[in-house]
Amino acid sequence: QVQVAESGGGLVQVGGSLRLSCVASGAVIGIPPMGWYRQAPGKQREMVAEITEHDSTYADSVKGRFTISRDNARNTVYLQMNSLKSEDTAVYYCRLVGSYYTWWGRGTQVTVSS
Repeated sequence: QVQVAESGGGLVQVGGSLRLSCVASGAVIGIPPMGWYRQAPGKQREMVAEITEHDSTYADSVKGRFTISRDNARNTVYLQMNSLKSEDTAVYYCRLVGSYYTWWGRGTQVTVSS
């Protein structure tokens, strides 16, 4: 069993910054792919950024503004979000891809106000 827990969301003004954290615990094996997804009201969940042991990818909408990183010793993934826009408002979810199952956190709300 694996648990994934996000933190760091909150209310921020347009142009501001936030850093999200995602801690994986339990039966985490190796350095699994992890990522951040988000879901705004009335919209489908979408990929924001993903990171493997050696690479990372970003949605076009966040390139140059968001940075994903990981601390393997702590089984933690971060999402540094800069130059936030109102359209970044969403619930942000962390995902861990295991060998046989994909684990999701419960999400953390990010609200960007103008």
